[in-house]
Amino acid sequence: MNSMTLEQFRATTSAGGVKSVTLKGQGGGFFIEISTRSGQDAFLAKARSTEPRRFGNPTSALVVLRDVGIGTAQIDATQWDPDQKDMSRSREVRGAAMRDAHQAMAHNRALAAGIQASMDDLSPSVSHDDVMARMDARIAHHRETVSSN
Repeated sequence: MNSMTLEQFRATTSAGGVKSVTLKGQGGGFFIEISTRSGQDAFLAKARSTEPRRFGNPTSALVVLRDVGIGTAQIDATQWDPDQKDMSRSREVRGAAMRDAHQAMAHNRALAAGIQASMDDLSPSVSHDDVMARMDARIAHHRETVSSN
């Protein structure tokens, strides 16, 4: 069986070359099988390969079919098993990944803003030795306060 890209499928459909379409369930997904008038049956392939385009949800496949101009399709669910659905691509997993990405982006923006504010700060710099001397004095004062109580 041949493969057909979405653009080839669209062109074949608009030229009247599609005889029928079957939404075929296999495992946890669905594939689009295309029966052409020339007898060269094909399946819808991914954009940049000859690998079949897999739909985890038949509704997504129907949206593609309608967009291409196919209004009628058969469904073959004999080998479809919803328990085999790939949950690594589920909406919840993608949603969590997007939330994590947005949080990371917000953190990066805050960090960049803090760095930029520090670089833009015109107040005089304090040397490392001065900072350490001040900290040593604070620690000594704290120890005196604690030991006198």
